[in-house]
Amino acid sequence: MLANRVQHFSESVIRETSRIAQRYGAINLGQGMPDFDPPEEVKEAACRAIRDGFNQYAVTWGIASLRQAIAAKMRAFNGLDWADADAHVTVCCGATECMMATMLALIDPGDEVVIFQPFYENYGPDAKLTGATPKWVPLRAPDWSFDPDELRAAFSPRTKAVIINTPNNPTGKVFTRAELDVIAGLCREFDAVAISDEIYEYINFTDRPHVSIATLPGMAERTVTISGLSKTFSATGWRLGYCVAPEAITAGIRKAHDFLTVGAPHPLQVAGAVAMALPQSYFDGLRDHYRHRRDLFLPYLERAGFAVRPPDGAYYVMADFSALSEVDDVSFVRRMIESVGVAGVPGSSFHDPKERGRKLVRFMFAKKDEALHGAGERLLSLREKLN
Repeated sequence: MLANRVQHFSESVIRETSRIAQRYGAINLGQGMPDFDPPEEVKEAACRAIRDGFNQYAVTWGIASLRQAIAAKMRAFNGLDWADADAHVTVCCGATECMMATMLALIDPGDEVVIFQPFYENYGPDAKLTGATPKWVPLRAPDWSFDPDELRAAFSPRTKAVIINTPNNPTGKVFTRAELDVIAGLCREFDAVAISDEIYEYINFTDRPHVSIATLPGMAERTVTISGLSKTFSATGWRLGYCVAPEAITAGIRKAHDFLTVGAPHPLQVAGAVAMALPQSYFDGLRDHYRHRRDLFLPYLERAGFAVRPPDGAYYVMADFSALSEVDDVSFVRRMIESVGVAGVPGSSFHDPKERGRKLVRFMFAKKDEALHGAGERLLSLREKLN
């Protein structure tokens, strides 16, 4: 009875792992949700918006105050000096819906979409739901760089878009300006659109500023920049994301968004405008906030026997467990949950074919210090428990 487009999908491995972790009382370092709240003034703004009556439908593509705050941020931080709240900004139900609405607006059956892997697990299914063929380009450890020749080989006259995620989930890679120049050149040559997921834009541990590909020559008219409030404000359950795109593409995104979800939650949008107006010190502090957690947790992984490289951004690390076990990644994560009570995400869920990730596990470190210390101490006994 099911349509072909969903028959080959399985449940999200990330969400499934969270359920198993809950069953065993494990510390969940799998799903990317912090165990700390948004700033108090932002939470209070949401409560106040509900009490003040902002409980009915908002403007489909987002309330004016939030879109204006987003446009101002895109001009100041991302360098998109052309960003206009009315012409270019669409608020959606999370960056996940932003990606799907963008794909529906741009992609026709038979088109091709270039996707770097390891990839956030929604990208492949999103492409397939639109009838497109994903063309995979590997990011290779330890620095997760790509081969320009392999990238060029993935482009063809049927290429409609390339998906970029920087800083990257799951690897923590931050694409360099030189790498983005290569991608931009191919987009211009093949008349393709760059769909740039920049949800972790403030969590960048390098000494290089965040670069949005839309700022490169010839890319403003062919880029959709996606971000949101989930990661910046530790509000993953609020489901507030946004797309910034040229006016013609924005019109298509808004049509798809309207018939996907109608609109994002009105009172949370009101609070979102308050969040976007926090002092610059809040945004500047995110780097140190997450660097502390990274530097606290990674030594535990190394001592436990994992091979890791400190990520350059986001709040994930891909760890190689080859020295710990010969089993595949799914079995390894299940044993880790059952034996020591720590959950990660099997590396195969970020790869196609899955065999590319069979010796990898992704951990997230957006947790309070006590949770990271607790998980680290448990992992130190993993080798003993596995033998």
